[in-house]
Amino acid sequence: MPRPTSDRPNPITEQNIEHIVRLQRQADKKRSGAERLADLVARVAGGSPFIVFHALWFGAWIVLNLGAVPAIRPWDPFPFGLLTLVVSLEAIFLSLLVLMAQNRLSQDADRRAQLDLQINILAEQESTATLKMLEQICEHLGIDNAGEEERELATATDVSELAKSLDDKLTSES
Repeated sequence: MPRPTSDRPNPITEQNIEHIVRLQRQADKKRSGAERLADLVARVAGGSPFIVFHALWFGAWIVLNLGAVPAIRPWDPFPFGLLTLVVSLEAIFLSLLVLMAQNRLSQDADRRAQLDLQINILAEQESTATLKMLEQICEHLGIDNAGEEERELATATDVSELAKSLDDKLTSES
């Protein structure tokens, strides 16, 4: 009988989601004020309103300083040295803050990748143990066991040897 589908995930999935959310909140609490500022600036600077605001600001600055509005005396005549200074400073600080945000995101990704690797190694060890038990059950029941490939899967994987083999293969192809 098929299980009824629901909009809510099963309890184990919900528990996993709660664990992930808790890990993310813990990571967020560890961020410094500078990291929070860098994340905010990167988020704002990456949006369309930021681009539109700057296009309007630069356009108005240039128009007003070209003397197009007679009531306003130009304060930064062509070649707009003050505008160049302001834009350059903004670009420097914006670049630094975005780099800070990217560095933090990279560190978060590295931590997640390490956690993922650990979970994958544990899952491989559990699978190997399960296959060994199944092999023993088959032997005990006198069932003709699977072939060589299945026996090989039931042996523990040497992660270091696997990594070395992968590195060797990638090195030989480049």
